[in-house]
Amino acid sequence: MQGRAAITDGLGNFTIEPIEVGEPGADEVLVQVVAAGVCHTDWKSLRWGRRLILGHEGAGVVRQAGAQVKHVAEGDRVLLNWAISCGTCFQCALGNHALCERHSPVAGLTPLGGHAHLAGTSWRGEPVARSFNLGTMSTLTLVRGQAVSKIEIDIPFASACIVGCGVMTGFGSVVNAARVQAGTSVVVIGCGGVGLNVIQGARIVGASPIIGVDVKPSRLQMAERFGATHVIGAARDDANLAQAAQYVRALTQGRGADYAFECTAVPALGAAPLAMVRHGGMAVQVSGVEQPLTIDMSLFEWDKVYLNPLYGKCNPTIDFPRIFALYAQGALLLDELVTRTYALQELGQAFADMHAGVNAKGVLVMA
Repeated sequence: MQGRAAITDGLGNFTIEPIEVGEPGADEVLVQVVAAGVCHTDWKSLRWGRRLILGHEGAGVVRQAGAQVKHVAEGDRVLLNWAISCGTCFQCALGNHALCERHSPVAGLTPLGGHAHLAGTSWRGEPVARSFNLGTMSTLTLVRGQAVSKIEIDIPFASACIVGCGVMTGFGSVVNAARVQAGTSVVVIGCGGVGLNVIQGARIVGASPIIGVDVKPSRLQMAERFGATHVIGAARDDANLAQAAQYVRALTQGRGADYAFECTAVPALGAAPLAMVRHGGMAVQVSGVEQPLTIDMSLFEWDKVYLNPLYGKCNPTIDFPRIFALYAQGALLLDELVTRTYALQELGQAFADMHAGVNAKGVLVMA
């Protein structure tokens, strides 16, 4: 079956190309992708040194399901999930489904693109791998059955697709990882797509105050719309956000917040949340900074916890229905997160707008 996809050469470039996708195996599902989120991780994947079909947030319609797949069928609307779980390995038994030692593409044991047994996608006659084993910036994708969850509510595909990573990462970091409690204080550093979902999660659990920190006034306006009770406009020359941290303390009885979430992906700000939490507070590094950092250990004084969760500790069978239920109740804003949609061939513009910070979230909608 022929489709189209955004394919990177791994050296920083991408093109929109025809692809061929075969029929699913017994435990696989062929999905017609309708919408795919545009994320900073997709931009990073342009330079991973190997040819890949881009994209890891997606939603669409099942075209065909393998004989062993029972939870979805042809015609079902589905959400794609990149961190699938075997359910039985060491990490899955502990409840760490996103760290599955058999299937997770970021657990260090499996590749970021392409399951070994998936040979059903080709480009110019050669097999091509899919980013995070999904490759959602494609009109068709072939994935394991565990990577699809049925969408049971009425929701636009553009709003649904972003649940598969950005929403889950932000919301889950609050609810699953930090386990923020009602009445506690929360700081969110970086009010982009992930940060806004941290703010939403904090609002939903009843945290207060919720303080958004960003250098862009437009992002601070978004933060207030999604639930921030206070906002701080940070200066670009405020090293380690030291001045912003003083403002945070002023808003939290001089002691610092109970929780601070870093959502900028700026390596220099990796330690910034530690300066914003009280003694015994928790700093959460949400954005996936992986570069070496030099940290002043006095920032840990005293009894502070620094957490680096993956994917909001996602368990799709629990978390996706919960998120969709909150959306259906009007508590979790998803439609409002999608600032603009783009055609697949407009991916370059979508990346440019993402870097310019003009969108809460940009989404590709397949023609």
